[in-house]
Amino acid sequence: MTLRNERVRKALMKEIADILQREIRDSRISGVVSILDVEVAHDNSFAKVYYSVFGGDEEQKEKTKEAIKANTPKIRYEVGKRIRLRLTPELRFVYDDSMDRGAKINELIEKISRGEV
Repeated sequence: MTLRNERVRKALMKEIADILQREIRDSRISGVVSILDVEVAHDNSFAKVYYSVFGGDEEQKEKTKEAIKANTPKIRYEVGKRIRLRLTPELRFVYDDSMDRGAKINELIEKISRGEV
């Protein structure tokens, strides 16, 4: 990864997180949406955005995923206004549940150490 791509990746992470927090007003988004990583194509034409949702039950998380998918064009537009690139990357959001799985594993370890399992 080139230095330029790394700068674009970091800028995208920062701006997308800010846009989701401040600009997107969708009642379906509940809990805290965290941008975990962004993979940028070598020509900056495409970016895969990995995110997680903290808080809420599975139904609320599904609604949040739907809202992010529905608002992707608006998020891309806002990114284009904030980051000056020749081409604003096409965004694809990918839900990452590794934080949820980690929390469940920790919970199981705690139960085992207390002798509950």
